Amino acid sequence: MAKLWVVAKREYLERVRTRWFFIATFFGPVLFGALMIVPPLVAERSSASVNVANILILDASGTDLGNRVSGALGGIGGSDGGGTRVLPIAPAEMAAAESLATDSVLQRRARGYLVVDSTTVAGTGARYVGTNASTIADMNELTRIVREQVLAMRFERAGMDPLEASSIARTRLRLETERLTSTGRGGSGRVNIVFAFVVAILLYFTIFLYGQNVLRGVMEEKQTRVAEVVFASVRPSTLLGGKVLGVGGVGLTQLVLWVASGFLLYQIREPLLARFGVEQTSVPLPDISAAMIGVLLLFFVLGYVFYAALFAAVGAMVNSEQEAQQAQLPVVLLLVSSVALLQAIVTRPDGGLARLLSLLPFSSPIVMPLRMSVVPVSPLEIALAVLLLAAGCLGVVWLAGRIYRVGMLMYGKRPTMGEVARWVRS
Repeated sequence: MAKLWVVAKREYLERVRTRWFFIATFFGPVLFGALMIVPPLVAERSSASVNVANILILDASGTDLGNRVSGALGGIGGSDGGGTRVLPIAPAEMAAAESLATDSVLQRRARGYLVVDSTTVAGTGARYVGTNASTIADMNELTRIVREQVLAMRFERAGMDPLEASSIARTRLRLETERLTSTGRGGSGRVNIVFAFVVAILLYFTIFLYGQNVLRGVMEEKQTRVAEVVFASVRPSTLLGGKVLGVGGVGLTQLVLWVASGFLLYQIREPLLARFGVEQTSVPLPDISAAMIGVLLLFFVLGYVFYAALFAAVGAMVNSEQEAQQAQLPVVLLLVSSVALLQAIVTRPDGGLARLLSLLPFSSPIVMPLRMSVVPVSPLEIALAVLLLAAGCLGVVWLAGRIYRVGMLMYGKRPTMGEVARWVRS
């Protein structure tokens, strides 16, 4: 045991003393700060431009819908309709009118043209062609205005007062969600979903990156033949265990620092945005207990051990970086499969797929924390997932140890699967 901790300490100190560790640790808070501050600033400045109203409206609806839309666009471009021109046309004249409108747009007399016809009146759709067709804010604003005017016109046709019809058409409903757990109210449902995605992605990247560190460390020791010397005084299983623990300690240290810095940045987020003139409503943190934090860390540690052992086995089998890229593909696919299904899991966190993946050892380190952050999960199910993951770790570590003790002393050609099987059986 003493030799195990010596190896783990050496692996830990060797990595935390490098400048790359400090750069990566510093980059984490910078990235978190950018994600917290930049999106509100961009949203504040991403409203529809005034020029969205500088368009032609080809009105083939046989109604006053074109004039209604033009008047609504006046609220953006000015009282005169913001340069909007309405051209009432017959449906048979549409092709010729569009050709002239296209020339007008190409000559920059207008930003685009909007086609409204009987399908628009029926609420099916409208069509827009213009230089700003890829500008999301402009298109969202134009869609909103056309939809409101179509609704108001249809309400008026049904006999409703024009002012009341216009008021109803502009109604916008925002559904506020709040999570309810066995311990009481658990905060905003949307916040919990965002938190779940952040937890899953953070666990994925941390497990992947530090698993890769173990692989490269094993390869380096094999290529420099340091392992031959170390094996004279330390058992291969001890050396492998120390490497996994040391590198894992680095990952855990960095993860804790990132979480702490993210929490501090959250505390100063609103005052900092206020300096830029951005008013933000308070976004509550999800209700996370100390027990849940402990369980999340446990899944991270066990998940890291599971994949680090697999990466170590891959590093012991190969002789070059090119071979490693190919040999590690099955391990990487196991890890990536969990992230690829995040959307489906969040959509139905209590579904059969989500429950199955939260119990399988290769996916539970990511899927179970994700489910725990979205919906209440029974303690029995969490305990079963932990036990299965721990059993998977024991099996993988035993397998990796068998491969490691032989593979580190094998040089030359890449071993076949039959030879690896003999290493395990010997």
